[in-house]
Amino acid sequence: MPSPSRRLILLRRLVRSLSLAALAGALLAPLQAGAQTLRIGMTASDIPTATGLPNNGFEGMRFLGYPIFESLMLWDLTRTDQLAALRPGLAERWEQAADDPKTWIFHLRRGVKFHDGADFDADAVIWNLERYFNKDSAQFEPPAAGITRARIPVMGTYKKIDDHTVAMTTTQAASYFPYMAVYILFTSPASFEKAGKDWAKVATLPAAGTGPFRITSVVPRERVELARHDGYWDAGKKAKVEKVVLQPIPEATARMAALRSGQVDWIEVPPADGLPSLKQAGFQIVTGSYPHLWPWFFSIGATNSPFKDVRVRQALNYCVDRAGLVELLNGTAEPSVGWLKASDPNFGKPVNRYTFDPAKGKALLAQAGFGPQKPLSFKVMISTSGSGQMSPLPMNEFMQASLKEACGVNVEFNVTEWQVLLNSMRALPDAPSLGGALSLNVSSPSSDVGVMARYFAAAGAPPNGFNFANWKDDVFEAAFAKLATATDPKLIAEQTAIAHERLVDNPPWLYIVHDLNPRAMSPKVKGFVSPQSWFVDLTLVSLQ
Repeated sequence: MPSPSRRLILLRRLVRSLSLAALAGALLAPLQAGAQTLRIGMTASDIPTATGLPNNGFEGMRFLGYPIFESLMLWDLTRTDQLAALRPGLAERWEQAADDPKTWIFHLRRGVKFHDGADFDADAVIWNLERYFNKDSAQFEPPAAGITRARIPVMGTYKKIDDHTVAMTTTQAASYFPYMAVYILFTSPASFEKAGKDWAKVATLPAAGTGPFRITSVVPRERVELARHDGYWDAGKKAKVEKVVLQPIPEATARMAALRSGQVDWIEVPPADGLPSLKQAGFQIVTGSYPHLWPWFFSIGATNSPFKDVRVRQALNYCVDRAGLVELLNGTAEPSVGWLKASDPNFGKPVNRYTFDPAKGKALLAQAGFGPQKPLSFKVMISTSGSGQMSPLPMNEFMQASLKEACGVNVEFNVTEWQVLLNSMRALPDAPSLGGALSLNVSSPSSDVGVMARYFAAAGAPPNGFNFANWKDDVFEAAFAKLATATDPKLIAEQTAIAHERLVDNPPWLYIVHDLNPRAMSPKVKGFVSPQSWFVDLTLVSLQ
């Protein structure tokens, strides 16, 4: 028999499913498509911004980023047996300058053109860097700049060497810089000129990139339509489908209803309790390990935050019934006991190996001054959907009930829209926009040390980066400084493990589960590869 908390959650989900599934057909009626049009239901509540650097987290990058607007390097998304690696993109190669480890030289691919016919060259690269990093430039785009600066907090200066070579210099040595620069996407400067130098109008032109797909139509809140770019610079990566239609469908049951009714061919994150029926009906359920963590961020920097005490943070990590949550998700996740998976060679050997141990959790809380007479109470900001958020409402309801049952912890929620939650990662402690929340539920990539720097380095505290916790650990900082200046892979791995041990023993987050990235697809969708990445290669997909 399911636990009382799980029965309550399943009942709530059933009520939501009955009401929302009935509406799904009406909501999606406008979607029509031909035989070679791939139709995808996203988790976002709105279409990602379409100017060339999309919002809505990595789901925005997945569907309205890399397929249209590319970077100097790209991800190899063709394999399932290893973490996605970097491959040459708009740059044929790159290297650290021989005389300065902070400077990186990028050799641009020749003959590449934007979708509008304009040349991709060093001038286009510098123009886009000014768009993100120079607030006084005519093309400065504040929303895109905020996202890019947070992802690349070490960007210093940049310059054109010649028409096909660009140099970028970081503020400190950063061996992982290519894993940050991969998030700099390039839009044709001509798009900005054509729109009268108004980024709001660029989004509806549509904007031009260099990727295997081009945008043909943007309908806010409804859909974005893409067409195969037959002039793509990489002839071997020409897309197999002629068109792609992207539609935001934030409610999981509505996505499932859309797939069942034939309104879409592919949905992100089907509801876990609907997986057996989808399989029985002949739909494909695709899962795969990838660098993902579904946590709660602690706010250590907020005034009077209980999370200033490491015992409280450790206690909550012992109070989580991760196995129960995995059961609720029908096995589409695995328990998390750190930022990295326990099987990762860089996990290290931390003192704490978190299990579901309410007695230990309550003992640590008692040492910190919390118990039946003074229960730990706090508010968490959560979203209704979003990139990597899995099924946030039922999952957080389970967490709320489980923490109460196991350790007497009282949790309230501040429910908001996904992009608002993302913006909150860069909020200062005690910011009114947080509404009193002392924790955020934001899914995190864990693909490389560049991401580790963004979330945990002390220099990345808001508003500079994503270290919402305002966490600082001297051992972590020392290890990270060593790996940042290293070139020896063995030394980088050794110091990464030391840094990760501190993330476990002095936890800035509540580690909950790693997602297994479920998708549901029509049986006519062929060729899809589920890489160990947040991103996918749409050029591989065909319809039969």
